[in-house]
Amino acid sequence: MFSHMMVGSNDIDRSKTFYDALFGAVGGKPAITDEHGRLIYMHNGGIYIITKPINGEPAHHANGGTVGFAMRGPEQADAWHAAGVANGGTACENPPGVRTGGMGSLYLAYLRDPDGNKLCALHRMPA
Repeated sequence: MFSHMMVGSNDIDRSKTFYDALFGAVGGKPAITDEHGRLIYMHNGGIYIITKPINGEPAHHANGGTVGFAMRGPEQADAWHAAGVANGGTACENPPGVRTGGMGSLYLAYLRDPDGNKLCALHRMPA
């Protein structure tokens, strides 16, 4: 359904440090920087882009918005979360762990990037 995800940043260098560490923790490669200065991450068939807003206005996070990333297991989600917090991210929601609801049991780890975008590592637990 989706071709890519894109979020805004007010500091591309700070975002590169954060996202290179975040994606590196789960086997991703550092960003490719395009001719417009955007950071492009490609991993497991997904594309995630960080850019300064093209309208020249400051970037800000979406209220109620979350970008989710699929993980192979709880250990990978924990490594992702730790890398994010160690590189300028902020833990949010509950600590990483299993939550059970209408979608079954999910291992979730939430954090905000340095610009306030809410991110989630998600692993579906075996039934």
